Amino acid sequence: MAPPAVTARTIPTGFKMPDGYRSTFAPAAKPGIQLWEVSGKPPGLDGGESIDTTTMLNNVWRTRDARHLKTLTPLTFKAAFDPDVYNDLLNMINTPGAWTFHYPSSDALSFYANLEKAEPDDFEEGKMPLLTCTLTPTNWDPINFVEAAPVYTPAAGT
Repeated sequence: MAPPAVTARTIPTGFKMPDGYRSTFAPAAKPGIQLWEVSGKPPGLDGGESIDTTTMLNNVWRTRDARHLKTLTPLTFKAAFDPDVYNDLLNMINTPGAWTFHYPSSDALSFYANLEKAEPDDFEEGKMPLLTCTLTPTNWDPINFVEAAPVYTPAAGT
């Protein structure tokens, strides 16, 4: 069996985002929802813990293998809010739907998720009240009842 080959790193092409400003979230059910994003992050990717394939016939190394399924990880964002948004958030809690994360570069990532939490931070004098929202990606199309991967859309001209 041949050992793994050394791979040289090459200079990447593309756009390195210099700043997190302006990134936003848009729920398909209410794209003009009364939230003003202050911070947040897109969902991450998780392949799950590797499978231990070590047996009593291994000589020196424990062996592992990759799983097959992938997970789009939960995410949070903080936003200023109008108290009038309460009923919209109440209707969105535990209701699967499409959400889009807009990158500062104008690229977009759309995915199915449910709003798991919408929790106000402490109200303090001299500080803008914020709401922390937690989205859990479902990767499930609730209309067509099928597994659905996230969709990445590059910005025009990239």
